[in-house]
Amino acid sequence: MKTSSAACGPGHQSWSISDDSLRRYVQYASESCIQELLMSASASVSVSSVSEPNKSGNGGAGDGWKILTLENGVEISKRRTGSLHVFRSRWVLRSVSPQQFITVANAIDAAKQWDSELVEGRYIKDLEDNLSIIRLRFGDNSKPLFRKREFIVYERRETMEDGTLVVAVASLPKEIAAGLLPQQNNAIRGLLLQSGWVVEKLEDINSCIVTYVVQLDPAGWLPKWFVNRLNTKLVMIIENLRKLIQTTAPHSS
Repeated sequence: MKTSSAACGPGHQSWSISDDSLRRYVQYASESCIQELLMSASASVSVSSVSEPNKSGNGGAGDGWKILTLENGVEISKRRTGSLHVFRSRWVLRSVSPQQFITVANAIDAAKQWDSELVEGRYIKDLEDNLSIIRLRFGDNSKPLFRKREFIVYERRETMEDGTLVVAVASLPKEIAAGLLPQQNNAIRGLLLQSGWVVEKLEDINSCIVTYVVQLDPAGWLPKWFVNRLNTKLVMIIENLRKLIQTTAPHSS
């Protein structure tokens, strides 16, 4: 990947990145993320199992997922990846269509669930019709992880042949993110998370199955105990987004 640098005062550098270099990186990274999301969703327990309350245990044999809770149509599980954990939340949403849920399955609405002190969520560049770059900026009153920080994330949306909807969201490495905003990069952090949604149709067209997968801090610069504790909270985002749908669409129930 080619970048160029220019002096920006003594001892400082300002980096920029070309659209072609950015597009190549994001296309490759997002395609990998999409495939991981689909594999994580296919490794989930069956719809009938998810719908049965008060069960817990391990996921499918050999898939690496350990179910933490399985109750009232909600599965929360985790899988170890190296020294970190990937968390997955899988919900059967009644009276919420795939088209309704996909409207709130985006980086900005999700970021508001991570921390309510999001002061700016803005699409800054469209690389393709289904591939965008987004700036997330948090304020003075945010939680320590986000306080006075900015993250540049990509958002890629795909529709599979069977109608399954997939949205991949992941933060860019700092050197790439800083190259997009060369004059404002002191607060930018890189590689906060890799995440996304898989929204599957049910026979009832007004309901759907939503799988949310998140790995926080894939670069490993945060304490493990902090990451694992926060991950548990992040998988609850689906419930908050469901409530957001009900708020914005009064006809939903």
